[in-house]
Amino acid sequence: MKESAVHRTIDGIWRIESARIIAGLARMVRDVGLAEDLAQDALIIALERWPETGIPDNPGAWLMITAKRRAIDHLRRNKLRDRKYEELGWEIDRQHEPDWDAAINDPVGDDLLRLIFTTCHPVLSAEARVALTLRLLGGLTTEEIASAFLVPEATVAQRIVRAKRTLAATHVPFELPPKAELTARVSSVLEVIYLMFNEGYAASSGGSWIRPMLCDEALRLGRVLAEITPHEPEVHGLVALMEIQSSRFRARVSQSGEPILLMDQNRALWDHLLIRRGLAAIERAERLGRAFGPYLIQALIAACHARARTSSETDWVRISALYDALSQVAPSPVVDLNHAVALSMAFGPEVGLEVVDALQQEPSLKNYHLLPSVRGDFLVKLGRKQEACEEFKRAAALARNEKERELLLSRASECAASCGETKPNN
Repeated sequence: MKESAVHRTIDGIWRIESARIIAGLARMVRDVGLAEDLAQDALIIALERWPETGIPDNPGAWLMITAKRRAIDHLRRNKLRDRKYEELGWEIDRQHEPDWDAAINDPVGDDLLRLIFTTCHPVLSAEARVALTLRLLGGLTTEEIASAFLVPEATVAQRIVRAKRTLAATHVPFELPPKAELTARVSSVLEVIYLMFNEGYAASSGGSWIRPMLCDEALRLGRVLAEITPHEPEVHGLVALMEIQSSRFRARVSQSGEPILLMDQNRALWDHLLIRRGLAAIERAERLGRAFGPYLIQALIAACHARARTSSETDWVRISALYDALSQVAPSPVVDLNHAVALSMAFGPEVGLEVVDALQQEPSLKNYHLLPSVRGDFLVKLGRKQEACEEFKRAAALARNEKERELLLSRASECAASCGETKPNN
């Protein structure tokens, strides 16, 4: 395998394994920033060695073992008690051949859940909590996080650096919070899990449109959280949303990896077990008898799609009403954009276009590729193909995901062809 191919493989492995490695190290060294540095050390060693030696059979465990050895070296250098580092050393060296399975599996609870509650500690600002957790738990780059927040990349980088310094300075414990504090911390945790899932569901950059393993991890964390906070309807709402959205994975991309939009998907490929799980989670949330929050409302929107046997049977009037409710409890320009889509499907593209045109001056959507993409779709339906072509080209220029960019350029080409023009420039 060529060195460049090995590096791409290592990058993929790192995205999958980094959160678990950092979480395991954080339990050992009790410092989130240090844990990330030690994990990065292991990554650098892998980048140096694997092109020559080949990728190990269990690369995640190799990285974990290597990082833990670096952690032990650090603890020894800092002259911690002999008994402490001897115990840690014994844990790694007790066999001549390392126990790869034990290296991956956490024998003391769920380190990932501990990490997410640590990085969502109230000592940090809400923005810093989400940025740091997405960086460490989701393995997202600062560019991807900035895209999710619609803010400059430098802003996100600064938030992450400050957050790690604050956690270290205040000695935040690496543990699940006491029951009395759990509810207050849940909202930040939910936001992080939600954004992690969204990045996996529609990757903001890279060569793949979806990252299913990131979604799987977010869903797993959501399910665990639902069991330890059974009386929080928004937790069940988010789990329901993720279950239903996950049901579409087999239908969302073609065999060659091209995106397939919701209305064009083969619904026979949807996972109906996940849909049933999602609908059950909605019922669980509704039985609690509390006001509907943003995650539960989004789950109800997803349920409308899941219950429709064909795209033409979708209850768009109900969906547009739910988006109106969502805009009341969690107002944002992105919600307004989604509301515009629902309104166009329920009442005609001219209605949706009116909403989208009002969003054209929204600063946070200036570089958001879905705004011109949605506008282009409305213009196509109104027969304004030439204008639609320009919108799709503008959307493609803003899109950072390769597959999504290709789809937008394809739509621009179709519009150009129908107007008798040549193919748009890439």
